[in-house]
Amino acid sequence: MLSNIYRQSLIAYPGILASISVAVVAVFLNEHYGAPAMLFALLLGLSFKFLSEEGPCVSGITLSSTTILRFGVALLGFRITGAQIVALGPSAILFVIACVTIILMLGLMLARFFDLDWRLGLITGGAVGICGAAAAMTISALLPKNEETTRWTLFTVVGVTSLSTLAMIIYPILTKFLSLNPQETGFFLGATIHDVAQVMGAGYAVSDIVGNTAALTKMMRVAMLAPASFAIALALTRHAGAAVSLKKSLPWFVVLFAIFAAFNSFGFVSIQLGEFLSAASRWCLIIGVAAMGMRTSFKEVLSIGPRAIALLCIETVVLGLIVLLCIQFSR
Repeated sequence: MLSNIYRQSLIAYPGILASISVAVVAVFLNEHYGAPAMLFALLLGLSFKFLSEEGPCVSGITLSSTTILRFGVALLGFRITGAQIVALGPSAILFVIACVTIILMLGLMLARFFDLDWRLGLITGGAVGICGAAAAMTISALLPKNEETTRWTLFTVVGVTSLSTLAMIIYPILTKFLSLNPQETGFFLGATIHDVAQVMGAGYAVSDIVGNTAALTKMMRVAMLAPASFAIALALTRHAGAAVSLKKSLPWFVVLFAIFAAFNSFGFVSIQLGEFLSAASRWCLIIGVAAMGMRTSFKEVLSIGPRAIALLCIETVVLGLIVLLCIQFSR
């Protein structure tokens, strides 16, 4: 068995190394130029598609875009504690759950309205409603694998990271224009911006109070990843056209996500170890996104068309309006 694992590692090594190399460059560009690392990883990966077509890198790139990516999703559980969720209060928790449900349903409805595949609506709805690129990749992994699913996932990753970057700049200005107090501003930023990094950037750019509130709210949305994934997977098993097995309704990486979150909540993980595992999660996700980029043609991603862009933008705007109405009525 060990010899078999060793042989598989040797076969996969070149592709994994290529994915890691792209991820390192993406993080370097992120640290020096500010744009999201996942977006850099995806765009750089697209330019190296030839590596996934033939040669020694194929198996490693496939492994990076599947197993390593999913392990990164599982490690997101170490970012969450039960205390963080309780600190938001029952009304905020119920509201976040309602928002996730509404945006998921909206994605499916808009996909039908725009005559797009319902699976694209599901992936974009999960990304907007839950936690951006990580949610898109998690939901995509629940669906039957084909070229269309990969293309939709990459489109969603590009879309939500781009919209998150715009929101990081525009939303703090909007909250000031609307005269929201620090708690309201933090709640709005955490409940509307898609990706974790951009939430932190927007929140702490305003103040520490706003940043802390935004981070807590965002972590609640991230915590919805596990129950939402379970619900989606179980619904897929009952969908007449979805070839999803009952075993796949409990994917290992979602189960690990819930277990890791429980470990973190009960204090089994030290602060230092938690920070290390959180960083490991980020690296796994970036490596996985880079590998996904290598497996997809940029032309294919662009071919999805303006209706899909409208779908993603409408979901984002509706989420923002819902959160603003909630803040207005709670005053």
